[in-house]
Amino acid sequence: MNFAVLQFPASNCDQDAIYAVRALGHSAHYVWHKENSLGNADAVIVPGGFSYGDYLRCGAIARFSPVMQAVKQFADNGGIVLGVCNGFQVLTEAGLLPGALVRNRDLQFHCEHIFLKTATTDSLFTNQIPAGKILRVPIAHGEGCYFADDATLEKLKTNNQILWQYCDATGNLTDKSNPNGALLNIAGICNERRNVAGLMPHPERACEPILGSDDGKLIFESIFAALQNKATAKAA
Repeated sequence: MNFAVLQFPASNCDQDAIYAVRALGHSAHYVWHKENSLGNADAVIVPGGFSYGDYLRCGAIARFSPVMQAVKQFADNGGIVLGVCNGFQVLTEAGLLPGALVRNRDLQFHCEHIFLKTATTDSLFTNQIPAGKILRVPIAHGEGCYFADDATLEKLKTNNQILWQYCDATGNLTDKSNPNGALLNIAGICNERRNVAGLMPHPERACEPILGSDDGKLIFESIFAALQNKATAKAA
């Protein structure tokens, strides 16, 4: 499987994403923000960082990059797209995911490990996560508070689009375990078609035990499995 990892000015997790994909046995290549093509990509990762210096708003300028038109077309054609941290912000700004990411409720930058509860395994991004498994992964953001109006939140719940929620070590969705004030403790969601997802935590920084956790690889392995199933179905 070949992954396209976007690069914007001030991206700082693109190399981490490339490393994680390759360490897990697949190929990955960089795609500069001025490109109009994703190359021979099977999936796309919009990485974390501070695209365009987070001027105006996080992800607000990146949405106008030429490469995002290619990403939108790729997603419209059913391609798998994962946005991590700033990538999640870019996808909401681009309209590929609903809602918005706003300032953390305490107005502080949070850089720490948190716990995630997988709200559903019925997605291309969670299908390999064992039932009841609590993920321990890092966050690093100042604008990670997920916000949406009541109608959007109700739609996310009804359509089973909430993929991950902040929780404590035993899986309880508590206010204390919510690092940024996100509504419904939302850490990550997917679109209605379930082929585009975004999350604020960094699974690419939790793919090897030496990093303090390898729970993040379950998210990548879910994508790998989805791509394999897609290839098998196409070949049949």
